[in-house]
Amino acid sequence: MGSYLNPGSFIFRNSLNSKIYVDKSGLIEKTNEYLNTEQRFLCVSRPRRFGKSMAANMLAAYYDCAEDTAELFEKLQISNCSSYRAHLNQYDVLKLNMQDFLSMTHNVSDMLNLLQTRIVSELKRKYPDYITDEPLIFAMQDIFSQIGRPFVILIDEWDCLFREYKQDKDAQKQYLDFLRAWLKDKDYVALAYMTGILPIKKYGSHSALNMFYEYSMTAPGEFAPYFGFTEEEVKALCDEYHMSFEDAHDWYDGYGLVSHAFSGTKKYSMYSPKSVVEAMLRHKYDTYWNQTETYEALKMYIQMNIDGLKDAVVEMIAGARIPVHTGTFSNDMTTFSTKDDVLTLLVHLGYLTYDSEQEVVSIPNKEVAQEYINALSTMDWHEVLASVKTSKKLLESLWNMDADAVASGIEQAHKEISILQYNDENSLSCTINLAFYFAREYYTVVRELPAGKGFADVCFIPRRLYADKPAVVMELKWDKSAEGAIAQVKEKGYTDALKDYHGNLLLAGINYDKQTKCHSCVIERFSV
Repeated sequence: MGSYLNPGSFIFRNSLNSKIYVDKSGLIEKTNEYLNTEQRFLCVSRPRRFGKSMAANMLAAYYDCAEDTAELFEKLQISNCSSYRAHLNQYDVLKLNMQDFLSMTHNVSDMLNLLQTRIVSELKRKYPDYITDEPLIFAMQDIFSQIGRPFVILIDEWDCLFREYKQDKDAQKQYLDFLRAWLKDKDYVALAYMTGILPIKKYGSHSALNMFYEYSMTAPGEFAPYFGFTEEEVKALCDEYHMSFEDAHDWYDGYGLVSHAFSGTKKYSMYSPKSVVEAMLRHKYDTYWNQTETYEALKMYIQMNIDGLKDAVVEMIAGARIPVHTGTFSNDMTTFSTKDDVLTLLVHLGYLTYDSEQEVVSIPNKEVAQEYINALSTMDWHEVLASVKTSKKLLESLWNMDADAVASGIEQAHKEISILQYNDENSLSCTINLAFYFAREYYTVVRELPAGKGFADVCFIPRRLYADKPAVVMELKWDKSAEGAIAQVKEKGYTDALKDYHGNLLLAGINYDKQTKCHSCVIERFSV
């Protein structure tokens, strides 16, 4: 057993021994399918703290031929799969965390030299009769030619160099060229599995690592359910720890991943695992994911304001979904031609979620939304932050049915976020959602809720803990009348969707008059 060659199961045992362990061993069935095939090169990219390292430790424990680990897997999902026994403890495993080598050296040449020296040293210790102090590639070729057993190569934090050497194109190319020479077309590779935050860097029209099949936040494929927690897994934990699933959903849900396969298309609503585990163990919902990295990373990108980026961020804070084209993203942290490139990076970093069917991005949940507010608090976006801070008072005015105060508050929010093009009901909706930002503390806010004979523009549905608060149906009008908005709600039966709240339901009609450039509001209590 070595540090890199056949590292054993110690770290994975720690995961199994933890108070909370969610079984993701189904991943092994997927990697088994690709062993010793043309598709044996896999790169999985996910945001930080999404279970990437744990998965790599699990794969190492499963494939490692130096240790019998059957007792670790007998009670896990993988033990029921037909390929389980065939590949259990059958390979020499090389497991590397690239961040370790990068942290111990001062340039990429020293990093790669250290990596090769350490691996060759361990290979020589296990196979002294077959290799000398040769380069890594030759050493592995010689071992395979004599033993006939290929390697499973697991690389964690594969992209760390691109995150720390953001501007050093030569270093990046040297690193990619090494990986290509080491892995591509090598018969000693049974499986090459890499994980990181970023997909593989593109150079021009091709990638130096074009043999890899990529599974990212924008195209997760069949690996979608194995990184992060699924809704079913979170529900089970909430039941076990007597925590509100509704609150868990608001705080940590929102990463929508779509998997396309021969068997059909599956949609997954994934949760941040770090945050869910912390919330269960501490018995308190709070911001945990962002404690591993400051909001400065987010701030650095959103303050660029490339190609109308600021408007897009404001709209997303207000709850909007923004169209995005991900195809131009270069898979690095410096090459940005349009705002779409920045938005795509934020998807990979976990600050946005991507709907691949609609091709739109949005802020996934309450925890991440707080990161945006933290970032804005140290930037010159004072007008946006002011709207957020005054939203509590505006919500109280709504509860008090003070229509003039609500109209005045919306008016002020409109002035404060005048950076937005304000020329239709969609822009009015953005203003409303930002003005009532604080409503998310008490409500599930739904835009375009199917109801009656159409769609209610905005609905506030009380969360379980705040059942005493009134539900709200808002109808928005552009250059018409607030009274007409209320009439439409009643005429088309928009209240049907909230029939459980008919005893405690407010109807709010809001209109913007483009001539006077003023908002008007009518509020009624609805009951049957």
